[in-house]
Amino acid sequence: MDTEISLISPQDGLIALMIAVSASDERIRTAELIKIEELVNHLPVFADYDADRVTAISNMVFDLFAQEDGLDALFGLMQDALPERLYETAYALACDVAAADGTLREPELRLLEEVRYEFNIDRLHAAAIERGARARHMKA
Repeated sequence: MDTEISLISPQDGLIALMIAVSASDERIRTAELIKIEELVNHLPVFADYDADRVTAISNMVFDLFAQEDGLDALFGLMQDALPERLYETAYALACDVAAADGTLREPELRLLEEVRYEFNIDRLHAAAIERGARARHMKA
């Protein structure tokens, strides 16, 4: 793995997780890509982020998913990049991307469960985050 990708920023880690959630069911949906773009363009955590890096981070995620232990490697990179205070933020962003198309598929649910475990997200906090994502993406 090259040095540039092995030293990812906290924002890169958040982007990587959002891309991973979108790609987890092997089909990246337009609604999910729009949600990622919207989050990157509007959230304070991405205020000074170079959006041109999204492509490189996306390619890194796809390359990791092609490897046998790629998900473990991805979580290792994210844990190195993200300070603990951003773990719940990461989970909230992952939930928003998963809910963006109005349907939660089994691979997305499994990945969200893995995120909760890897980032040690309290179950009650996770439920609140999940409920917020569901409420924000409810259709009339």
